Amino acid sequence: MKILVDANRIVAALLKQSTTRNILLDEAFEFVSPDYILSEIEEHRDELQQKAKLMKEEFDILLALLFERITILPKSSYASFIDDCKETIEDIDDVPYLAACLASKSLGIWSHDPHILKQKRVGVFTNIDMLKLSKSMKSG
Repeated sequence: MKILVDANRIVAALLKQSTTRNILLDEAFEFVSPDYILSEIEEHRDELQQKAKLMKEEFDILLALLFERITILPKSSYASFIDDCKETIEDIDDVPYLAACLASKSLGIWSHDPHILKQKRVGVFTNIDMLKLSKSMKSG
């Protein structure tokens, strides 16, 4: 099941061992994200490393492990959707996620971002939704 993951879910997984990290490591899902996520994470790398209370090497290993589970979509694969998505979502930083979700034909976006939750163009999954999806795939 292909799901697009937003940067806030990666941040949550980086900061502590949590439900978010467990979901991200759940092999029932195929995660994708726009290449934009890499610059977003990199922009806040030092702050995230400090908040996670990890040494640089530990942080880098964890980041690499999390990104092993995510297929990064190049901008060229979703660029044709960007202009249309600018009309759909209030926060310009969320446009690449919406565009990549549509381009990749993902089931929806895993996010808790209020702007993503507010739009109606694609489905949005919270952690609770993801846990329910995982459980239904494993039991049925």
